[in-house]
Amino acid sequence: MAIEIVLLDNVEKLGKVGETVRVADGYARNFLFPRDMAVPANKVIVKQIEARRAKAEADHAAEVAAATEIAAKINETSITIPMQAGEDDKLFGSVTVTEIHDLLLKDGIDIDRRKISTSEAIKTLGVHEVTVKVHSEVSATLKVWVVKA
Repeated sequence: MAIEIVLLDNVEKLGKVGETVRVADGYARNFLFPRDMAVPANKVIVKQIEARRAKAEADHAAEVAAATEIAAKINETSITIPMQAGEDDKLFGSVTVTEIHDLLLKDGIDIDRRKISTSEAIKTLGVHEVTVKVHSEVSATLKVWVVKA
């Protein structure tokens, strides 16, 4: 006998959170219900899940919009870092993510420094592009000018 349930958690090969699926009665009673992965489907539960899903989608859309706004600001920004360099334009040391983060803070852009990544260490003078992961779906490119001090 099959029973209709609403998933409260993502279940591999069955469905995602909020989906209504039909499963064997024993599977639901002995596995899904005790682990709080699902509840029996009824009109009240389905409406609650749909309302929760709609709120989550709206929150996600707001996060992405805010991240896109910050990414646009970062794309328009370029920072200049004066560094000591030798004859062949190689730096004595390298530009760190912390230095980039501090300069972004001075420009009024507050980003977690762990979200700033360089493809390789910046050890030469010139223009370098640095990737800033603002959100899981949104990233920006920051131009870093390294000049001789």
